[in-house]
Amino acid sequence: MKPFLRHQLERHAERLAELDFLLSREDIMGDMAQYRLLSREHAEVTAVAGRWAGYQKREADIATAQALLDDPEMAAMAQEEIDQAQAELAQLEAELQRLLLPRDPQDERNAFLEIRAGTGGDESALFAADLARMYTRYAASAGWRVEVMSAHESELGGYKELVLRIEGERAFGRLRFESGGHRVQRVPVTETQGRIHTSACTVAVMPEPDEHEAVTLNPAELRIDTFRASGAGGQHINKTDSAVRVVHLPTGIVAECQDGRSQHANKAQALRVLQARLQEKERSERAAREAALRKGLVGSGDRSDRIRTYNFPQGRVTDHRINLTLYKLQAVMDGDLGEVLEALGHAREAELLAELEEI
Repeated sequence: MKPFLRHQLERHAERLAELDFLLSREDIMGDMAQYRLLSREHAEVTAVAGRWAGYQKREADIATAQALLDDPEMAAMAQEEIDQAQAELAQLEAELQRLLLPRDPQDERNAFLEIRAGTGGDESALFAADLARMYTRYAASAGWRVEVMSAHESELGGYKELVLRIEGERAFGRLRFESGGHRVQRVPVTETQGRIHTSACTVAVMPEPDEHEAVTLNPAELRIDTFRASGAGGQHINKTDSAVRVVHLPTGIVAECQDGRSQHANKAQALRVLQARLQEKERSERAAREAALRKGLVGSGDRSDRIRTYNFPQGRVTDHRINLTLYKLQAVMDGDLGEVLEALGHAREAELLAELEEI
């Protein structure tokens, strides 16, 4: 095992003892917020410390078995023990490396997913609808719940802009690397001469703000407008001014919601989307300042990045950040995103591990 990993694991063992002491104190037990925070850390540190103790035990088993190699009667059994223990050590080390990677608490959050048509006119809007279908199907396969927050439809049935709320276990953590430019190459339905066109959409994935950590909104900095909702929704949706648009005056950021049945519900949802966008703005600005220190970071969130190409004539999907090409385009468009998302996650883990080695 590399020295930096051993050092990190020893620090976790020390931290576990500290947490055991802190959680036994009456003043901590009386502060439920602090108690929950420390309890969560205790559970994470315990998982690491437990595997580290198992790793050290197998190291000791190897040392004991090596001392028996000179005994003719025990050598074969000792060698078998050594081989088995070394295989277990390799597995434990891989698990410990993953457990030591920094965790973003926002990964556990629900997500807001925005899709906006870009270059390509009507074809771009249709591609936005295809992307929405892809993410909705993936969410269904993951057991997540999808809610349409706002939708601006195009004349041909696509979307100029669509905002989805995705609720489920690790929704943001799984989808966070989808932010960026998505490009499609295919023959549009509006093309009469069979020529291949290139169109693009942008996708932005943001964590739903925690109620206790959300950006505080100053009412004096907000302009709230109500209007009549448009689009699908039955008879009710076009009869009342229930849709709400909120403008954050200092930044010009806009959020709206028209999916709910009441103006009150739409206002609450629009404010949550606005908070998420303001947090994303802060995160993007911070990421930009740190970009030089995190060169090549997977999923930096830069929306100008062309992160993925969907080539219909060749039936392929290419993620340019990790040079991954899959010839299963239709399956991906039908929501089979698992292989792509797992590859992005593994690439991110490799970068985080490299960063740990530099500490």
